[in-house]
Amino acid sequence: MTHSQASSRDIFGIGIGLRRVFAEELSATKRRVDFVEVMPENWVCFGGRPKRLLKACLDRFPAVTHSVSLNIGGLEPLDLRLLDATAALCQDYAVPFWSDHVCYSSVQGQPVSDLLPLPFTRSVIEHAAARIQQAQAHVGRPLLLENATFYAHMPPPEGTPPADVLDEATFLCALLEAGDCGMLLDVNNVYVNSVNHGFDPRAFIDRMPFHRVRQLHLAGHTREDDVLIDTHIGPIIDPVWDLYAYTLKRAGRLIPTLIEWDQDIPPVDQVLDEVDRAYAVAERALAGSAVPSARSADRTGGKR
Repeated sequence: MTHSQASSRDIFGIGIGLRRVFAEELSATKRRVDFVEVMPENWVCFGGRPKRLLKACLDRFPAVTHSVSLNIGGLEPLDLRLLDATAALCQDYAVPFWSDHVCYSSVQGQPVSDLLPLPFTRSVIEHAAARIQQAQAHVGRPLLLENATFYAHMPPPEGTPPADVLDEATFLCALLEAGDCGMLLDVNNVYVNSVNHGFDPRAFIDRMPFHRVRQLHLAGHTREDDVLIDTHIGPIIDPVWDLYAYTLKRAGRLIPTLIEWDQDIPPVDQVLDEVDRAYAVAERALAGSAVPSARSADRTGGKR
């Protein structure tokens, strides 16, 4: 069965974000990698060597896509070019789902080069839920939305009743329910927000709708004075690993986990060291459970 003939192939275990600087190394590695995550904006508009590298990796590893341009909370129409490109990638490589962020990322049609927080209100939920349903229908695959980092709360629209202003956890759960979509739970983002905004990250994890969580993210971050910045510079710090272990215990299973490393990117083997550590943490957290992936007999990243 070729990729184009398959409707989807699910993901398991621990994977890494596909980055162009190490794509060639990754395509030949003999180390354990269960899946890769592709940002369509960085790959689908390019031919030549980038296209060959993408195909080499996606012919070898199961994949999901993760974008930053959906603008699910924005006011402009959804970008049909992004949706078409994502749909084609999902079809060509049997991608089971795609993801983006709970945010807005453009204003009056202009990208803001950041993932800006939405006001946590019921009216925003109603607005974004309709866009979620439109996006899922267009791509033809389930959409997962990621909890984003933010450094200030977006004020609600003028005249919003106080009862319609929600805390982040309540907002996320209600949005996912209204849009009937999945969740990409970013553990590092929970930790960063908990430090910056002064809440208990474990209590936040407890409130997440694990029946909707299909993927986790782990990443590094940077401290600047008394603020944590979500830079995706690794390696991952011990408190985030501890929160990851807590998350897996809370879920009772190994949720497919993605290591992100997006700045100061090292050779692929250093990123894969984080994959190995994620497996070790998961095995300790879920001692006595079936921790290895469904493909545990082949952890070398060979064709499946």
